[in-house]
Amino acid sequence: MCDTFASVSSAGSLFAKNSDRGPLEPQIIEANSARRSQGSVHTQYLQIADADASPTVLSRPTWLWGAEHGVNDHGLAVGNERVYSSRDLTGPDALIGMDLVRLTLERARSAEEGVDVLSELLARHGQGGSGEPDQGDAYDSSFLLVDATGGWVVETSGHDWVGAPFVDHAAISNRYTLGTDWTRSSGALVDGESVELWHQTSVDTRLADHRLAATSACSVSGPSPADAVATLRFHGTVPWGAPGRGDPTELPPSELGDDLSGITVCMHIPGYQATTASMVCSLPSDGAPVRFWACVGSPCCGVYVPFVASSVPTVLSDLRQVERFAALRDQVEANHETLIDVREALDPLEAELWEEADSLIGRSSDSWTGFGDQCGRRVEDALTGLGV
Repeated sequence: MCDTFASVSSAGSLFAKNSDRGPLEPQIIEANSARRSQGSVHTQYLQIADADASPTVLSRPTWLWGAEHGVNDHGLAVGNERVYSSRDLTGPDALIGMDLVRLTLERARSAEEGVDVLSELLARHGQGGSGEPDQGDAYDSSFLLVDATGGWVVETSGHDWVGAPFVDHAAISNRYTLGTDWTRSSGALVDGESVELWHQTSVDTRLADHRLAATSACSVSGPSPADAVATLRFHGTVPWGAPGRGDPTELPPSELGDDLSGITVCMHIPGYQATTASMVCSLPSDGAPVRFWACVGSPCCGVYVPFVASSVPTVLSDLRQVERFAALRDQVEANHETLIDVREALDPLEAELWEEADSLIGRSSDSWTGFGDQCGRRVEDALTGLGV
């Protein structure tokens, strides 16, 4: 399960996503350089025709070739969500949602071009194969693509898809959302038919509805990066934890609830699912560099580290630190009250890093590299102080 949203203004766009996966599954943030076509490329399960690849910053589970979300050097951001389609998912391995995120970022220069790339890949290869380690659980995906001027939501079932553009805001989660409001498609649905026809009716849409309400409200509000982080830390009542604001800490939900309200944007289902990475990106319309704020591990127990694409702090790909943040999350899930102490230790650091990063705008890449190195040391010291 995951949550993705975007907001567009005259100054550019804001993209945000929480990636929810198995709690023991590490995820890292990494930069990839441009790549010339080598004739073919091996995705998670398929070898397909290669193409020249743009530089990217990706959030990638370490066992996967593809990515949960990311941004390329053209200022295109893409994230995906699992959707519960009713089609037979026992077919052969094909592309998985994370492959499609990475391939679209490598090959497209804009959100609209991304729809062309994505739909061509779906038509040629379809979807199939497990998106989870050590499990045979195949699934289809929806996608949110956004650049500085607008974006698209694309929802799929196998080779088939529908899509709709947006010029102001959008949010997606683990359910079909477009209804009859799609404007492009593979042709599997006729005009006036709802994409809900693809939904697996045995799956309760409330798995996503509570979270979708929170992310949709944020996307409509014209959020700042801090507002987006506050929503990515949502534990079921109000957004909280915006860097530098001193918001009161809201503890994780203590029970699931008959209405599934315990499934929140900041995911805590011990032994099953947790938010394992989170990212906010600012995509400016004036050609300025894309800015990132990324967290490995649970948003509520983590630090959103600021950076630019040319200087991704190594702490975000350091598996030792990923494991320590996971251990911190486990402590909080065992005793929710400890989150208050965690935030008292991490909030000042996070606020300082954001303020210092703001002062680096327009500075050289060397300045950002030095800042990234400092981030690693300071996060290391904070985790040591917390005893993990």
